[in-house]
Amino acid sequence: MEYDEIDWLRRQDRAWRLLRADHAPLVLRFLGQVFIDDNIRSISGDQLAERLDDTLFALNEQYGEATFPKNARAYLGDWADAGWLRRYYPPDSDEVHFDATPAVERALAWVRTLQAREFVGTESRLNIAVDLLRQMAFGAETDPNARLEELQRRRGEIDAEVARVRAGDFTVLDDAAQRDRYQQFVATARSLLGDLREVEENFRALDRRVRERIAAWQGSKGELLDEIVGGRHAISGSDQGRSFDAFYDFLLSMRRQEEFTDLLERVQTLDAIGQVDQRITRVQHDWLNAAGRTQSTVRLLSEQLRRFLDDQAWLENRRVMDVLRSIEAHALILRDGDTSAVKTSIDDTKVDVVLPMERPLYRPRAGHAVDSVTAEEPTGQVDMSALFEQVYVDPARLIAAVRDLLREQSQVPLRDVMSRHPLKEGLAELVAYLSLDDGSFTVTFDEVRRESITWTDAAGGRRTATAPTVMFVRDREDSDR
Repeated sequence: MEYDEIDWLRRQDRAWRLLRADHAPLVLRFLGQVFIDDNIRSISGDQLAERLDDTLFALNEQYGEATFPKNARAYLGDWADAGWLRRYYPPDSDEVHFDATPAVERALAWVRTLQAREFVGTESRLNIAVDLLRQMAFGAETDPNARLEELQRRRGEIDAEVARVRAGDFTVLDDAAQRDRYQQFVATARSLLGDLREVEENFRALDRRVRERIAAWQGSKGELLDEIVGGRHAISGSDQGRSFDAFYDFLLSMRRQEEFTDLLERVQTLDAIGQVDQRITRVQHDWLNAAGRTQSTVRLLSEQLRRFLDDQAWLENRRVMDVLRSIEAHALILRDGDTSAVKTSIDDTKVDVVLPMERPLYRPRAGHAVDSVTAEEPTGQVDMSALFEQVYVDPARLIAAVRDLLREQSQVPLRDVMSRHPLKEGLAELVAYLSLDDGSFTVTFDEVRRESITWTDAAGGRRTATAPTVMFVRDREDSDR
């Protein structure tokens, strides 16, 4: 790295500025505990301020009242302005929420590397390095004969190992080797959560750039759409985007999830591992939650494109930008001139005076007698069948169907639920599945992947609807019970 690049990072990088901050130990300790150790991805401002109040009180009691003189909300505002906290309003709430930025992840990861470690494993990382080289070397091989030769070599090694195991000649990993590999697994699992937060930040930055381009665009819609969609495809087709798609496919694969869970449970029962990190016990659920938030950010980008196609929203954005440019132009003209001549005015204000005698006196309304005796019975037959032909979908029945399948597995797609419990009320029942709300499971949507759902209506006709891929995920607390 060049001197200028390092100097620019020292002045501009948020993680570096965090390490140089006066209260860096407080920021790293508090934000690291809340957002990284506890893996909280979103927390309300009141809850975060309450937890910070407790931390500040304990530190001031220990080191003196003047150590941290500000209140909790003032510190949270400073950290958000510095770029260490993301301050936003969720779509379904009018209360401000917070989330840590990738700068906190990077700064805390570097500080943790300074801690002395009692056990430093090197064998597992060497094995990983060799295995990665082998995957790259033979994964890029285009010669079928070379691939067959490699497969036959590996098959020979496996056959030889099978023969040794049958003869009772095999070695078991000792305690040091087991701890070495488990340490490497824990570090990789935690770094994945930090990587997902950075991927989410990259997609959010793309969404902000799209909004800015839409607001300031002067050309045609087609040209802007080409630019935006091209940028979206550039991210999806990049190494980062393809890697995230492969990772998300793993999370949605029931077979691979069950295999991962089984392996993790078996490893954590080994005596050599010792005390197990409870966060790692359910790390696959944390991965799914973080990946779901990243997918939600991608959906925001799609929603912004749909709004842009709306003519009314387009005209409103153009009008707002015209007003802002007019204000900026006048400000630039007056910036270097004599501001004493600048005058402003507001509409004249007045108080509407209403005298008490101007109000009319109260006039009681005249009463009207109701004669219900003269009502005549209807003549002829009245068709009452329409009252009994209304479609009603019982959400309790749908929740019971989802719970029935979640007893067997931790997550289940909508298509599996409907294959076990076919639709009885058609489209109304399908919509009810999409809006289920139950404390024992969470409904997740993947807007990128869509699927066709087919059912038979009451008249015997085949109906098909296209909907996002829906997954019912059993909540961690419910599975623990």
